[in-house]
Amino acid sequence: MDNIGYTALTRQSGLMREMQTVANNIANSSTTGYRREGVIFSEYVQQLDKGDASLSMATANARLIDLQQGALTQTNGSFDLAIEGDGFFMVEGADGPLLTRAGAFTPSAEGELTTADGLRLLDAGGAPVFVPPDAGSISVAADGTMSADGRPLTQIGLYLPTDPNDLKHRDGVRFAAPGGTEPVLEGASILQGFVEGSNVNPVQEITRMIEVQRSYELGQMFMEKEDERIRSVLQTVVK
Repeated sequence: MDNIGYTALTRQSGLMREMQTVANNIANSSTTGYRREGVIFSEYVQQLDKGDASLSMATANARLIDLQQGALTQTNGSFDLAIEGDGFFMVEGADGPLLTRAGAFTPSAEGELTTADGLRLLDAGGAPVFVPPDAGSISVAADGTMSADGRPLTQIGLYLPTDPNDLKHRDGVRFAAPGGTEPVLEGASILQGFVEGSNVNPVQEITRMIEVQRSYELGQMFMEKEDERIRSVLQTVVK
């Protein structure tokens, strides 16, 4: 396969990956705390033997996570929390802490606030957030201070990855930050009784899906024409 064929093939592969990403965004347009993803295209150039043309291929291995604020919905739930501004909640994952904007938590049998699938919410010191079973009313201040019947218990932590481009998608609405995290000291607040929705715009995503599909079809037509051209040349040479 020549350079043109490699370029076209890798472009098609990238477009297919982008189509899958867009479809995933659309599927999660109503998922609480979901962050929209995009695909970043780049060019990979490999020098070949001296005198030969270099090999150029398009790659789409990098993903961009959109951190734009999603819409807030009021639920009035005591343990429904939303972040207004930058930052993530931190939960305890099986392989280390994970970041999330999905703030619908529930007290476990042990009294710890957890996600729907049992991951514990962590406070500003990295410890699980505990709610006394006999607490009459729970309030959460804008700075994350949680109180039971007017008595302060702990402060829910807000965190940011040290490098925003370092976020790695793990499972739907959670992210790992291999490069580490740092606490959010200002510019963000926690709202009790609210949850943050997905930041996906379904209309824009559907429009993008149509564009990607058309680009893929054009690329497929080009590869078919190129294949016909090569076959024609080979048949002429053989004759």
